Amino acid sequence: MGEIWVTGDIHGDATRFSKENFPEQRNFYGNQNSNVVIILGDFGLIWDWHGETKQERFWLDWLEEKNYTTVFVDGNHENFDRLYQYPEKQWNGGKVHMIRPHVLHLIRGEIYDINGKSFFVFGGASSHDISDGILDPADYKNSHELNMACREKDDFGEYMYRIKGQSWWAQELPTDQEMQHGFNNLALHNKKVDFLLSHSPSASDVVLIGKRPYKQDILTEYLEKIKQENEIGVHLFGHMHDNLRLNERDILLYEQITRIV
Repeated sequence: MGEIWVTGDIHGDATRFSKENFPEQRNFYGNQNSNVVIILGDFGLIWDWHGETKQERFWLDWLEEKNYTTVFVDGNHENFDRLYQYPEKQWNGGKVHMIRPHVLHLIRGEIYDINGKSFFVFGGASSHDISDGILDPADYKNSHELNMACREKDDFGEYMYRIKGQSWWAQELPTDQEMQHGFNNLALHNKKVDFLLSHSPSASDVVLIGKRPYKQDILTEYLEKIKQENEIGVHLFGHMHDNLRLNERDILLYEQITRIV
């Protein structure tokens, strides 16, 4: 049986998985399918709104050549328009988007059986770096006017803005259908899983950590309900850019790469 490792946000920087930074991969036994590395959101290697760039292609192909399968939960910093265009396939009991044969996006509300352990996955999170607003290209006559609006904000030192469809997507928060899909799948699995994987913290995690500017939203409340109404072994999440074990069940990860199986 292979190993399962998990880490937090990478924001488009896959160098965390070099053999120098992650030497444990040198000793993996089995094949590429039996060893799995999980990223807890903000994967960021599917980002440019024009399409797959040369740099993105290089790093996705680089991950594909690893001796393990890379899977990721979606965060809030993802290009959802592109992400949802990849083909769906079945993998270990649940649906995934296949970015590469061994680079996979774990879909919200799905449950996976990986090396004998069950994983309920629910991605997404609220962006907190949008306090200066979200610019909609549809509100401007042309790209020049949009660029001028961006430049005006930059000149005043206001960097906390995003552009709809280019650096921010409404799909960062779940739909009612996605949330119900999660409830339904957990019911089919007797409301019990070994791991909950998310990008967002749950409501109680936000309170325990008490870290600004993170706030409660529909997703933190949903994840809290999942934890209250189901038997969850361990909850692993990212988003908050820290490595912290809150208790025996709730673990926040960022740069740390931790073996869980």
